[in-house]
Amino acid sequence: MDMQLLDILVCPVTKGPLKFDKDKQELVSTSARLAYPIRDGIPVMLEDEAREISEDEYEKYKAL
Repeated sequence: MDMQLLDILVCPVTKGPLKFDKDKQELVSTSARLAYPIRDGIPVMLEDEAREISEDEYEKYKAL
């Protein structure tokens, strides 16, 4: 994931910042509690394609 791209991308739902999860290849919005997949190096920034993150994941990402 290009970190310069991460600096300009925002959550399409809340317009808040995103966090990169390298292991899961996802961009996470803690404000929306959604994780957007990265497929073939391309972030899929569609709400319909995002998954809801669990409470445990939320706490983990919030602490980062």
